[in-house]
Amino acid sequence: MPTTVAPEPRPASGRRRGPSMADVAREANVSGQTVSRVANGRANVDAETRERVLEAMRRLGYRPNSAARALRSGRFHSIGVIMFTLSSFGNMRTLDAIAAAAADAGYSITLIPVTHPTQGEVSVAFHRLTEEAVDGVIIIVEAHLLDESDIDLPPELPVVIVDSTAGDRYTVVDTDQAHGARLATGHLLDLGHATVHHVAGPERSYSANHRREAWEETLRERGAEVPPVQVGDWSSESGHEIGARLAADPTVTAVFAANDQMALGVLRALHEAGRRVPDDVSVVGFDDMEESRSYWPPLTTIRQFFDEVGRRSVEALLHEVESGDRSDSALVLTELVVRSSTAPAPGGDTGSAHPAPERD
Repeated sequence: MPTTVAPEPRPASGRRRGPSMADVAREANVSGQTVSRVANGRANVDAETRERVLEAMRRLGYRPNSAARALRSGRFHSIGVIMFTLSSFGNMRTLDAIAAAAADAGYSITLIPVTHPTQGEVSVAFHRLTEEAVDGVIIIVEAHLLDESDIDLPPELPVVIVDSTAGDRYTVVDTDQAHGARLATGHLLDLGHATVHHVAGPERSYSANHRREAWEETLRERGAEVPPVQVGDWSSESGHEIGARLAADPTVTAVFAANDQMALGVLRALHEAGRRVPDDVSVVGFDDMEESRSYWPPLTTIRQFFDEVGRRSVEALLHEVESGDRSDSALVLTELVVRSSTAPAPGGDTGSAHPAPERD
């Protein structure tokens, strides 16, 4: 016979409480222990009874008490995410991937945006997350911040870093920024361009600096002149402003922009100046935004695998949560996607060119 559960007394304050486990047990005509097993995901409940309890939970609007579950299991099944620049295409794609991977693993995420990526703000955000009952933290800060020796995050929670460096103190999962920049620069040189001009991201950006350094190293290794770098702010407006200056120089035949949005601004400036793309000037971007295939002409770019970065960062964090051991840091390779914005240099020799096929 199922156990009869007496109704719980109403709070003295008179404020109506939410449905309790006892309410669910009475609604499903089962014991409170059975409801507890279902709420905690235990396997020792037959399928028919489990479905009856879940249906009662849905009817009553009952939500299991995650804090109570955490006291019993030692886990909150929640991941904290600290992120700078919510408007960044790459950051948002990475966040989407982290949320999806966390959900697949049965975890929720708590997001705390950081307006100014200073050591103080990151530390404050980290402490806020320790009060939000999370099992670990993923930090996405695209600035040279966590590689500075004097920042010190408290050791009480596992941490994985994305899009920054952290020495050997934390696991880092990121796109191989240098690999992508080498692919972009090498592709243009293989097409016979004497050199490649670079529209870089902000100087404080970790990923922008790695792309810039790899661009310069590739030019030097190939014996090409290194033109002055042009620094933008990731926006198409900054790409347009820089593109206007580059368009006015008739010797410019190849441009590598550090992201697709700045590449869009460069394309517009070249069109406005009467410089044909790719007949007169070839342009390569970085990211492979969905819209980049709809640029005119469709943009040759470097594809980042944000889903893989997000999945690996969650896997690394949960491995540390469950085992106490840190995972090795990992870099996810990029891919060159050749579209119509690149072509042989005017009058150049492209005998060594081996462009990769587009894969959309």
